[in-house]
Amino acid sequence: MPKKKTGARKKADKMRERQRAIQSSGIEGRSLVDFPCNALMTCDKCQRLQKNRALCYFCDSIQKLPMCGHCGKTKCQQKSGDCIVKHPNAFTVGLAMVGAICDHCEAWICHGKKCLETHGCMCPCIDSQCFECKRTVWDHGGRIFICSYCRYHICEDDQMEHQASCQVLESEDYKCGSCNKVGQYSCLRCKLCYCDDHVRRKGAKLDKN
Repeated sequence: MPKKKTGARKKADKMRERQRAIQSSGIEGRSLVDFPCNALMTCDKCQRLQKNRALCYFCDSIQKLPMCGHCGKTKCQQKSGDCIVKHPNAFTVGLAMVGAICDHCEAWICHGKKCLETHGCMCPCIDSQCFECKRTVWDHGGRIFICSYCRYHICEDDQMEHQASCQVLESEDYKCGSCNKVGQYSCLRCKLCYCDDHVRRKGAKLDKN
């Protein structure tokens, strides 16, 4: 029986896979959802869920623990590193850790030299205008996604509708997914066809007439 992996072993394996993916594909191979500047954030004041940003989109309040939009850290523990503001004998949190606000993703950038020099040119939210509603990051509070089919940027409000209208199946045979009969009702999300008997949810009663 194989030994159970410890927490440190799982963390090391996950970090090894992440480093391998970064070296093989770079920034282009990462999903837009995986970037810290596009992560989810809950406002400390109004408790609204939104994209990671410097100021709350709804109440304009500053968060107690801002997260760097490039490296994703909320606490700087580097006593001797590439920090622009040196803090040799203390860790920094909050506004003492941040150094700038990105013009593209509206997220805090920490005072690390690497983050300040590279994030402005490598920000994944550059030219991230929604294909459907033509809004940018500054015009809505949600996250930004990329369509899996047309590779256009989509906002969080239009994501599901755009994916359903843009999705094209290579082999669609109009057969019911439950009984293999020919169906005329198709799901807008998964594009599967269903017959008259299985188009309703389980437990729904059908009228005879």
